[in-house]
Amino acid sequence: MDIISLVFFFLIIVPSSIIHEYSHGWMAYMLGDPTAKYAGRLTLNPLAHIDKWGTIYLPIILYLVSGGSFIFAYAKPVPFNPYNLKDQKWGTALVGVAGPISNLVVAGIFAMFIRIMGSGATPWLTLTGAPFVSVLSTFFAIIVYANILLAVFNLVPIPPLDGSKILFAVLPDRFYKIKFFLEKNGFFILLFFIFFAFQIIQPIISGIFKLMVG
Repeated sequence: MDIISLVFFFLIIVPSSIIHEYSHGWMAYMLGDPTAKYAGRLTLNPLAHIDKWGTIYLPIILYLVSGGSFIFAYAKPVPFNPYNLKDQKWGTALVGVAGPISNLVVAGIFAMFIRIMGSGATPWLTLTGAPFVSVLSTFFAIIVYANILLAVFNLVPIPPLDGSKILFAVLPDRFYKIKFFLEKNGFFILLFFIFFAFQIIQPIISGIFKLMVG
């Protein structure tokens, strides 16, 4: 990842994370829970969502540790009360999936712009000296890639990621021990996944990116 793409990626993934968290709050509100609204989080104002660790420190550390090959950031999770949701069985899952869906929608919109421009940009294309259309397409491509990354990564069924909310909604009660284990050890499992097993979802991210931009 060249330095210009890194800067663009950092500036893009933070707003994308904010859209992600806002969507959680919006869905919860639509399902009857006003917690996010009362907490002042039902807004796209970045100041309400920035998390010092997840939005600033984590991406810098990941970039340095991975030698520039991986960067990730997240915004402050939006609070919600599952007991306020109208649908007690699927409500939490719907709140969980709202974030990734919002990122895929953003990715789809900018992928459409890339197709219209027809430049076939790739996410880490060096920008220096490139024609304006190519620069713009590459910028859009980074937006697409970053949002797909956020969507796919958050769908991994490890707490506190959104995928765990979906998993727990469909998991039969007799597997409560699995839920208990994941909730108790989710943070450490997630760290292991990020540093040692992220390549498992990399083909999915790349596949969706190629499918969207053509």
